[in-house]
Formats: sequence, C-alpha cells, structure tokens
Amino acid sequence: MKPYPFKIPKTPQENIILQEDKGFTFFNKLHYHKEIQISCIIKGEGKFIVGNSIHTYTAGDTFAIGSNIPHLFQSRKNDYKSHMISIFFSVTSFGDGFFTIPEMQEIKPFFDKIKFGISLNDKYNTYKNLFLQLHNENRFQLFISLLFILKSLSKVPVKLLNNQLYQKGLSSHQGERLQLIFDYVINNFQNEIRLNTVANMVHMSPNAFCRFFKQRSNKSFFTFITEVRIAHACQLLAENRDYYITEIAQKSGFNTISNFNKHFKSIKGVNPSDYQKSMIIN
Repeated sequence: MKPYPFKIPKTPQENIILQEDKGFTFFNKLHYHKEIQISCIIKGEGKFIVGNSIHTYTAGDTFAIGSNIPHLFQSRKNDYKSHMISIFFSVTSFGDGFFTIPEMQEIKPFFDKIKFGISLNDKYNTYKNLFLQLHNENRFQLFISLLFILKSLSKVPVKLLNNQLYQKGLSSHQGERLQLIFDYVINNFQNEIRLNTVANMVHMSPNAFCRFFKQRSNKSFFTFITEVRIAHACQLLAENRDYYITEIAQKSGFNTISNFNKHFKSIKGVNPSDYQKSMIIN
C-alpha cells in the first residue's frame, strides 16, 4: 500500500475534475495530490484528518484542501451510505498566471486560506444545493460555478483547519508509516493505546517513533490521540443529548471525567456541557 502520492484520474481535456463519492466509506487512506480539492458533504459524518490536525464532518460541511496537503476522510460506521461531491483543479488548470491577473484579485483570499485548509458549515445548504447541480452543467457552466465558489469562499467566514503551514516532503515510505499509525489510532482510540505497540507496528523504538511522529506532524503522538478522542466526543455531544458527560468521556477513551474535562476545554475552549448547549442552540 502506497498512499503517497495520489493521482487524480483525468483525461487530457479536463481542467476541472468533478467527482462524486457514494458508499459506506470514503477514500479513507492518507494521501495527497497536486490538485486543490473542494468537497461538500451531502450525507454522512465522520472524522477528517488534514495536515497535522483532526476535525469532524457532517452533512452540509464544505472543505477546501490546498495542493499536496495530506488528508483522509474516516467515515463513521452507519447503516446508510455517505455522499460527497468534490471539485479538483490546480492553479495552472487554465494556464500559467490565470489566477494572478487583475480580474482574479477578488478570489486571492481563497488561495491564501487553503494553504492551511479551510472548512465551512453551511446552515442554509447553499453549497450543498450548488454542488448537487454540478453534474447537470456543461464544461463552461462548471467553470463559472467554480469561479463563483472561489469568490464565495473568499468572502464568507471560514475556519482554518491548521494553525500553521503544513510541511511537505513526506516520502512514500513515511506516508505508509503514518497511514498505519492513523488507522490504528482511529480504530482503537476508545481503548488504551500503548506506545510500544504502535512503535513496533512501524519497526521503531519508542523514542525514535516519538521523534518521527513529532517531526512529521508538529505534535506529539499522545496529543494526536487526545485530539482524536475529543473529536469523537464532540460528535457524541452533538448527536446524543441523552448521554451523560461521564458516558461520553468513557466512550471516547478517557478513564476519568476530570481528565476528559481538562483536555476538552484545552482543545475546544469550553467545557463539554457548554459545548453541548451551544450545539442544541445551533
């Protein structure tokens, strides 16, 4: 398995690639590609790793991922299929310098933001409805729709998915190692995860593994585990109003409620109860 890099399938005549993913899981392998990706979640929920950060996604979310930023969508196990529509293009799709001409200055903020990755929760389904119509458009209409999306994402408030530029340069072998680690953590975060176990998976000593992970992700391995657990807790808090906070802490892999509250507030800026109340209001 070599998830780095990933080649977006296209014909020589295609400058914009429109892709529709339907299934119980998306392409959940850590990968990157030179094309910029804008994706709208039509149906489904799960976790989304982009660069060195982890987030959750649900229906109505729109993401834009810059060129060569590693990412993966980990669909939550459901009895229904997930659905995502994506547009892929590059800064040279329409010729060198196209996006730098004076007429394109209005969308320059988009290209500045996607170096970090961005997300937008669309409460009014504006993007969802727009993406659902893309398959009915010819090439010219698709081009106009893309410019409209870029202009819109340049102006509306969005969330930056990373707090610093992602450092490129992962080799295929390094990508395989990170893929194994991410898969293991995402599938086992509810249980105790031992450093020796993960280090052995990638044939490293614990100290060498910790250095490897920190150098490639700009965070410690245990910080990453905590972020995965908090992301899962956020999903439970938003979707299961009948759960006690202690139950959510346990289901998210925390042994004590005090430890859960401390890490939740450190990452989200509020305590779990206030977060759940805000989700009810929204």
